[in-house]
Amino acid sequence: MQQTDDMEVPLLNDSNSNRQKSLAQERDGFCHQLKDSEGSMESPNLEFEYGDTDGFTAELSELYSYTEEPEFSLNRDYFEEDFKNHVKGRRWMELSLEEQRAYVMRLLDALEVTDRDKRLKVARAILYLAQGVFDECDTETDVLYWSRHNVFLLYDMGIFTALLELLSMEIDNNQACSTAVRKPAISLADSTELRVLLSIMYLMVETIRVEMEGDSPERKAAREAFKTELGSPLYNGEPFALLLFTMVTKFCSMNAPHFPMKKVLLLLWKTILFTLGGFEELQEMKVRMRGQLNLPPLPEDSIKVVRNMRAASPPASAMELIEQQQQQKRGRRSRRPLVKQDSLDTYNERDPFKNDDARDEEDDPEDVDSGIEGEVDPLDRDVIIQPPPPPPPLRPPTERVSFPKGLPWAPKVREKDIEHFLETSRNKFIGFTLGNDIDTLVGLPRPIHESVKTLKQHKYVSIAEVQIKREEELQQCPMTMGEEEVEETPAEILYLGMLPSLSQYVIALLKLLLAAAPTSKAKTDSINILADVLPEEMPITVLQSMKLGIDVNRHKEIIVKAISALLLLLLKHFKLNHIYQFDYVAQHLVFANCIPLILKFFNQNIMSYISAKNSICALDFPHCVVHEMPELTAESLEAGDSNQFCWRNLFSCINLLRILNKITKWKHSRTMMLVVFKSAPILKRALKVKQAMMQLYVLKLLKIQTKYLGRQWRKSNMKTMSAIYQKVRHRLNDDWAYGNDIDARPWDFQAEECALRESIEKFNTRRYDKNQNTEFTPVDNCLQSVLGQRVDLPEDFHYSYEMWLEREVFSQPIQWEGLLQAQ
Repeated sequence: MQQTDDMEVPLLNDSNSNRQKSLAQERDGFCHQLKDSEGSMESPNLEFEYGDTDGFTAELSELYSYTEEPEFSLNRDYFEEDFKNHVKGRRWMELSLEEQRAYVMRLLDALEVTDRDKRLKVARAILYLAQGVFDECDTETDVLYWSRHNVFLLYDMGIFTALLELLSMEIDNNQACSTAVRKPAISLADSTELRVLLSIMYLMVETIRVEMEGDSPERKAAREAFKTELGSPLYNGEPFALLLFTMVTKFCSMNAPHFPMKKVLLLLWKTILFTLGGFEELQEMKVRMRGQLNLPPLPEDSIKVVRNMRAASPPASAMELIEQQQQQKRGRRSRRPLVKQDSLDTYNERDPFKNDDARDEEDDPEDVDSGIEGEVDPLDRDVIIQPPPPPPPLRPPTERVSFPKGLPWAPKVREKDIEHFLETSRNKFIGFTLGNDIDTLVGLPRPIHESVKTLKQHKYVSIAEVQIKREEELQQCPMTMGEEEVEETPAEILYLGMLPSLSQYVIALLKLLLAAAPTSKAKTDSINILADVLPEEMPITVLQSMKLGIDVNRHKEIIVKAISALLLLLLKHFKLNHIYQFDYVAQHLVFANCIPLILKFFNQNIMSYISAKNSICALDFPHCVVHEMPELTAESLEAGDSNQFCWRNLFSCINLLRILNKITKWKHSRTMMLVVFKSAPILKRALKVKQAMMQLYVLKLLKIQTKYLGRQWRKSNMKTMSAIYQKVRHRLNDDWAYGNDIDARPWDFQAEECALRESIEKFNTRRYDKNQNTEFTPVDNCLQSVLGQRVDLPEDFHYSYEMWLEREVFSQPIQWEGLLQAQ
């Protein structure tokens, strides 16, 4: 290598000095923009394990805003005031179980008083019990133990049902709603009763939902009973989740701006998670359902495969690219900076199927392409400019990395793909086709036989394909097939309840997601999601302002986390329950602009979002109620926690990418929306996050649109293409990397969505519209029966029936001979 001094000597002549200066300024600007986040060399591997939720303590702490901190002592004071009046000289922990039950029963009776203030004090005392009587505890573990003990006790005593009645009263409290609508600024005080009720219910749902190792049989039975209770239509004929959905739509319609949306969304998400099941339960249900439908087992467990994946190195940063461009202009080829790379990176850089001679040919500077398609913002250049490939490594061949054997996913082939392959082959070799026949191979050459054999070995029939075929049969033969027996699963009950207002629910959730997205600009007419975080008195010191700023950002992050997890769960469960239920929700999401909304969310400095430190550990529950509060300073708030990344933000990003994958998969019209909205640069920037699962879903989204992006894009992004090849499942005859047949296949996107919508409407009408008056209604052919039926006639008919007879009967000539001849 040459000396550094030599490399710094400018090779540009004096006439180009201005250009050199502007280039240096541009580089400095890029350095300033990207100094903390998006450089590929600074991107660390993130030790993140994706799951249904974060740790139990983290999920509890996110229920409370930091501005609610004074209310912890308020709950304790109300409890102790009441407890000392009835149980003198003793503490809660010293009571026997029967004495505790008796006291809870007394609180339950006190909840039924008409005085609103007294009711609130009792509810606060119950909340203190659910929070673990922290004043009697010395450690956080003690708080969590007693919280769990008390929550099961409260459930056993029927507290949840009583709280539900109070919650319904608060939702229908028109006076509180009208008062909140008229107020110019809504604060924490406007939602006090609702926050207390929702906090108790959330603690009960979350605590009972999480199974612990030492749980007694009684607790396990209580968990199953509570799960069934929440998922059944026991509350006014609908599941509990529907009540919370109603709160969401009422809030978004501006009729109840004081509703504490964060708590509502967290409770709604955990209720759906509890009643329908998480990702591992979904996998078990999928395996079980495939067995019931006599389908082959799944080729692999997708959860385990993703967890064993390694992250690839991100695309080169703008700084590296500018340096490489300078070096090209100097007529010099230099090695890239020495970076520690994992085996996957090396695999990407060195193609094991090419020898060194071929690799040397690839290094020809004439083949290096750093062109840009269209006008691009300078900060996006790192997304679309491909750096020149590095020269062969200097180490001897014996030290080369051993490449992974095989690819992570088993390849899949759809029956439709085999049909298309055989149709093309028959047209080419025989000159005619046989329709949907995939077995007859007469007249085809031997290599085609081998190809079909390989395709059939990897043929995968999904549950959705079976459901669509079954639905077509039910539509075509409604009389012979009989009525379908629909299993009353929790997902089915929930869909039936959501069906009448599903579009409103979807639009409301997306409105909240938009309001909470960090890229959204504050608008005066947008919904105010900060009702349950802003204090009555605004901060007056810098420290208070910083604390509130962190609280507001944290509040928005938690809302994004809850909505993204909720939507993903609904899509996955409805897809398993019936494909058309999934398609109905997905189509509403698409029509409500979910695709551009998610792309807008990712059109930010994603590394900064994932590494955001919007939390104050000292104020998190249960830490803040057990330990002495340290003195907060501006420096400590700025420093944040010591975590490498923010779990909830990375979780939200993966959820949103999975939602985008789900609603665009196999839908060409929606794939074209990704292309039209220029999602490729946005998604490629997200690859800078070195987390395998997030990279996988980004690469999936890039793969489905690669053929539409043009040859120049593919040529400039070969490292991304290699990563797609390595990480994403292969469809054996998918032409994703070339796109040769794009021009010959003009998709009618509107017709595609309309056909899908028609199929969904037919499904919903057949299965859920019980009052339909169709052509299959039985006809009464008995003359006596028909004439004997009582017909309700309008009142004015009695006054004009003679005129009606004259006009409709007597004045109409009847050709009796013609009728007889027709017989």
